[in-house]
Amino acid sequence: MTFTEQLKEKIFSGGEITREEALLLYEAPLEELCQAADGIREHFCKNSFDICTIVNGKSGKCSEDCKYCAQSAYYHTATKEYPLLDTEEIVRQAKYNAQQGVLRYSIVTSGRALKDSELEQMCGAIRAIREQADIKVCVSFGLLSEEQFRRVKSAGASRVHNNLETSRRNFPNVCTTHTFEDKVRAIKAAKAAGLSVCSGGIMGLGETVEDRIDMAFTLRELEVKSVPVNLLNPIPGTPYEENERLTVDDMRRIVAVYRFILPDAFIRLAGGRGLLEDKGEGCFRSGANAAISGDMLTTAGYTIETDMEILNRLGYERQC
Repeated sequence: MTFTEQLKEKIFSGGEITREEALLLYEAPLEELCQAADGIREHFCKNSFDICTIVNGKSGKCSEDCKYCAQSAYYHTATKEYPLLDTEEIVRQAKYNAQQGVLRYSIVTSGRALKDSELEQMCGAIRAIREQADIKVCVSFGLLSEEQFRRVKSAGASRVHNNLETSRRNFPNVCTTHTFEDKVRAIKAAKAAGLSVCSGGIMGLGETVEDRIDMAFTLRELEVKSVPVNLLNPIPGTPYEENERLTVDDMRRIVAVYRFILPDAFIRLAGGRGLLEDKGEGCFRSGANAAISGDMLTTAGYTIETDMEILNRLGYERQC
């Protein structure tokens, strides 16, 4: 029995792999690793697939200096800038996504955190969506307090998205205007408010293999069950515009190891999927079982129709 198979059996028996085992696993033969990861996915999650979409509810002029982001006010990019979308437009898009069979619709806003007046406006939009569309609402409103998250939950949202982005060690290389602990604090506040959490990171920021694995272990400690795996799209005008792009096989390996660390999570292909030649199919055969569909915040993605065709072909079933 190979090392990969031994770890798979350990997980099937209710065990958890260690950081040292994960680092060794990362060097395993790719096809063997991916096949085993897909087996773990099937064992714990069956063929259930979670698909969501996002709307850029407020764009640009962000006060934070995240080096990957086209919306940061620190960098000169071609990103459009606009204030909060009105409720009518947010609801219109929610209805369209619901009609396409999308499970979750996430409102994402730029900035460190929404101001109270902005938060109240977005709570009104959430209530309108819940009244008019058959779709779950997620939000990404920044580093809110527990009390603010409780207001979001009362309005009808069920999940908060807040990416760690990278490991605790590497985070200061990526952003200096807030900290990794600020992120963790917000995640804990959202959970305390009764919301589920979606949190992951971006691959290709110049991180090491150890950074990738350490972030996954932090997510395991935080008991996060929806984990976006983003591929850096090097945006002209940002400090990372010259970063080397990861390959399909790089992403398959990352997803597969994450499945070993987070066996029962929804591992979600997210930003940057449009850069993958196979539209993410290799990752969906290597342990990933969720996706953000449609356009991303500032870059193009794949259409909902295209994604539904891929899922049907691979034998996945839309989560209910």
